[in-house]
Amino acid sequence: MAMVTVSTLKQYLPEITGNNANTDLEALLDRVEAATCRYMGWRKPKNLASPRMLAATYHFFLDGPTYGNPQVLQLPMRPVQSITSIHIDIDRQYGSDTLMDAGDYELDQYEGRVILKPVESTDVFERGYRAIKVICEAGFSNSALPSDLEHGICVWASQLHRNKATQGKDSITQRAATISISAKNMPPEVKEILAPFRESNQIL
Repeated sequence: MAMVTVSTLKQYLPEITGNNANTDLEALLDRVEAATCRYMGWRKPKNLASPRMLAATYHFFLDGPTYGNPQVLQLPMRPVQSITSIHIDIDRQYGSDTLMDAGDYELDQYEGRVILKPVESTDVFERGYRAIKVICEAGFSNSALPSDLEHGICVWASQLHRNKATQGKDSITQRAATISISAKNMPPEVKEILAPFRESNQIL
């Protein structure tokens, strides 16, 4: 289910009145949010078919901590609401004997980082293929979607809605005049809005 509401999207589509289009707009928002998540570099939650903005359960398998600081584990998306468990196991069995004590680390929610406590920690982040398994709740909490991100989603969704009748066309002819149609890809202004939200592995 999309975090952006139909009523918010309708502010970008003043030509729509009434509730007849609500179901279609809700479906459009759901698809645009999923596409936006993919553009940002987010993965899909454990039990869902596509990524989503609303916080959900993710299983991340990582090869090790950051190379600049072995005390810091950078998760592949942010924000992260909470950590359910972390297993450190180069044999990739992830049994109870490889569970990291929750008292050994702290979570930087906004940056999506797990940081070992310098005094309390008795564990280390191992390096190896999928040596670290993290189960966490990641994404935005109920009403905490940033307003600029919401704006970007609405700009893109409103463009896509208006382009429904011209899918697959570069131009149309009306009253003996040919009119060029805007491209169907993500608008440049939306890319600018989303730039601060993209994960580092998505930025070229």
